Amino acid sequence: MRAVVITEYGDVDVLKIQEVPDPEPGPDQVLVEVTASAMNRADLMQRLGQYPAPGPKPAHEIPGLEYSGRVAAVGSEVMDWSVGDAVMGIVAGGAMAELVVTHERMVQPIPSNIDIDDAAAIPEVFMTAHDALVTQGMFTSGSRALVHAGASGVGTASIQIVKALGGEIAVTCSGGKASSCRDLGADVVIDYAEQDFVEAVEQWTQGRGVDVVLDVIGGEYLARNLQCVKVQGRIIQVGAMGGPVASFPLGALLPKRASLIGTVLRSRPIEQKIDANRRFMQELLPRFVDGTLKPIIDSRYPLGAIADAHTYMATNANVGKILIDL
Repeated sequence: MRAVVITEYGDVDVLKIQEVPDPEPGPDQVLVEVTASAMNRADLMQRLGQYPAPGPKPAHEIPGLEYSGRVAAVGSEVMDWSVGDAVMGIVAGGAMAELVVTHERMVQPIPSNIDIDDAAAIPEVFMTAHDALVTQGMFTSGSRALVHAGASGVGTASIQIVKALGGEIAVTCSGGKASSCRDLGADVVIDYAEQDFVEAVEQWTQGRGVDVVLDVIGGEYLARNLQCVKVQGRIIQVGAMGGPVASFPLGALLPKRASLIGTVLRSRPIEQKIDANRRFMQELLPRFVDGTLKPIIDSRYPLGAIADAHTYMATNANVGKILIDL
């Protein structure tokens, strides 16, 4: 099969399209013929050697955390999937290839009203946003959230999830992306280059603060997030684009009795991933069918232009997902 292979760590020229052996499913696994994959910030970090896939280093390091496609083969113990089924899902790596193997209980059916080519824009960002906001952040109807990078994949998913749950959301983004966030339903859109998001949130909430902060930035945002969260609120840290090291005043954290929770999906034990997958299918998949939720696609690249896709993602110009067509 053809696959994107990280031949060494560095700039985009280390990404090569190579022929590698086809994977074979184990007894409880499914082999998927990939129609599309999607870019994530983790792909850029992995290319630089900063975010390796969990487990032993493989003979061929293939990036890619999500896919859409059709079942090509099933293991001997698989009962719920058949050859030809249209499916999507997340994996710990390997989705930038013509074939990928995954655990049968990590596979999701593609909603009937979503094109198979577009479905790769759903799994990683909607699962991440749902897990961070709802499972970790305990977000419920009537709650308020602050989400940074509102025009990113996770950000655009978060806006839709919050509105679907009957909550309110403020997002930060660059000025050129503000209208896109508003169109998706964001209640407050903060241009981080022109406005202080702490002041904007204080005005919006009349000083009470938000229930949940979902942050992919980190760095100096952490102390400011603490100013935005309400008493007994939760800050969910799902990324560190602004830097891996942060400091904040403990004296401000303690009286708020707030929680700071770090979370990732990729390195969790399979049982925890399966639970997150189950909750996603039960609570969110029906909302794609009824049109409440939808994938937000910025652009598409063929597999052979993977270096261009990496270069584009590094500019932070995208609104929603960047897809890779197999």
